[in-house]
Amino acid sequence: MVPIGVILVLAIILLLASIRILNEYERGVIFRLGRCIGAKGPGLIILIPGIDKMLKVSLRLVALDVDPQDVITRDNVSVKVNAVIYFRVVDTVKATIEVEHYQYAMSQLAQTTIRSVCGQAELDELLSDRDKINNQLQEILDTHTDPWGIKVANVELKHIDLPNEMQRAMAKQAEAERERRAKVINAEGEFQAASRLAEAAVIIQETPIALQLRYLQTMREMSAENNSTTIFPLPIDLFTPLLKAMSKDKE
Repeated sequence: MVPIGVILVLAIILLLASIRILNEYERGVIFRLGRCIGAKGPGLIILIPGIDKMLKVSLRLVALDVDPQDVITRDNVSVKVNAVIYFRVVDTVKATIEVEHYQYAMSQLAQTTIRSVCGQAELDELLSDRDKINNQLQEILDTHTDPWGIKVANVELKHIDLPNEMQRAMAKQAEAERERRAKVINAEGEFQAASRLAEAAVIIQETPIALQLRYLQTMREMSAENNSTTIFPLPIDLFTPLLKAMSKDKE
């Protein structure tokens, strides 16, 4: 007869071989004699040794860094685009059965999709309207990965590497745009100043005494400064009464 101790040892070994513990973020896809019977977990899982096989699948959000892709935009500019994709497994059975190595498949699909979508956009759109490109990439990837039991949460273009020649051209364009804005602002300032001066001239013409008050105000401002030399402008209007009196005396 087999000793009881040997039986107990074999029983303990079989028990340890049949017990699996899964974390809260893990699920176990069970295969019994090669046939999938579903997903279990988290917690304690009991398997039949030699008959059941379990594959662990994580339900946590995965950040997949896509390698830089060489892209030619619609306006024939060669750029390198780098992106990051956030996705999670929502159906562990599909992620195990429908696709082999779903992370690798997701990486390859993301590379081809980025080249396709970015190649249909112009450079200005690629640089200024990233939200639109990101949403388009997310919709396409989510549609293709839904049969795999994978949900794409977000897609972000991380970096767009431009050739040096294009960077210099864009710098010149930006500089020219700033100069144009400066000239427009200067011209608008000159126009507003000329308009105000014209209005002031009309007021001074209707009220000549305003010119005298302005003259006194200018003298006051000049005297308030620490100047060694002071220049007093004498308007012609000050001598108008004297000239009229002299003309009357001559008559």
